Amino acid sequence: MDYRYLGKTGLKVSELCLGTQTFGWVTNETEAFLILDRFVDAGGNFFDTADSYNQGASETIFGKWIKQHGQRSSLVVATKTYFPTGKGPNDMGLSRKHIIEAVERSLRRLQTDYIDVYQLHCYDGATPLEETLRALDDLVKAGKICYIGVSNFAPSHLMKAIMLCRMHKWAEIASLQAEYSLLVRSPEWELLPICEEEGVGFLAWSPLAGGWLSGKYRRDKPIPPDSRGGRRDRFEDLPEQRVKEKTWDIIDILIEIAMMRKKTPAQVALNWLLSKSSSVIPVFGARTIQQLEDNLGAVGWALAPEEVTRLDEISSQEPPYPYSFIKRYARKR
Repeated sequence: MDYRYLGKTGLKVSELCLGTQTFGWVTNETEAFLILDRFVDAGGNFFDTADSYNQGASETIFGKWIKQHGQRSSLVVATKTYFPTGKGPNDMGLSRKHIIEAVERSLRRLQTDYIDVYQLHCYDGATPLEETLRALDDLVKAGKICYIGVSNFAPSHLMKAIMLCRMHKWAEIASLQAEYSLLVRSPEWELLPICEEEGVGFLAWSPLAGGWLSGKYRRDKPIPPDSRGGRRDRFEDLPEQRVKEKTWDIIDILIEIAMMRKKTPAQVALNWLLSKSSSVIPVFGARTIQQLEDNLGAVGWALAPEEVTRLDEISSQEPPYPYSFIKRYARKR
């Protein structure tokens, strides 16, 4: 496993990040510990969770493993807050009150004294961004968190956060976590360029599009019942959202390249993401140790330029205005 800097920070993280959303949901504690141990054995040091994952069970299971692992300084632990963690009116969002309380609860569940990367799980239109960022800066100064990240922000939200932090000399934004895969190319229109220009690390969530790029979904075949699409786990992964002729065209090429390279479709899809930019770090989840082993096979090799081009072309998405207009007329150096 190679390592990449998280944006322009001096923090080195593994080129793959292990997401733990399955822990306490479809992955029990025993299997989760096996997955975590194997990821570390493979050289992984970067882990992502959230306080809302499975009513805190993901953080709790991960925290038990951190204590058992006993080498906290070797791990880069990222978690998030925004979504509801209770029934009270202040049990969600990015208010100062909720963030301060959420950090303390996450620290207890994770059984650690500090969080390496603390992320805002979604933009909060009800809370001034200044209030949120000032609270995070105070937590950095207090030693509760090391770096600040955001997730599911529009380009304007991200740029505003970056400029507010610079203007007030608050701790700067270290990372953005956004959905990005062969099926979701829209971050390339503005989010990824902003990250590269401003020195912000890009964490790609759902890099396998909820399993649609793993090879389990095939053209003219029934949707597997034991899959995210079959279980109808997430709106974005439902067949009625994903099934389009273009989706099958992408999967066909993905499978073709995987067979030629003697790799799995998931490995090719993850490797394609790694080829897009040195700032991109895929955040993948694993329900079983077998799925983890498959995903780990995405590193240690590289797609040929012509293979990347084939995948780029088949998965390209025509950008809307103003991106299309700027692409057509803007000058470049």
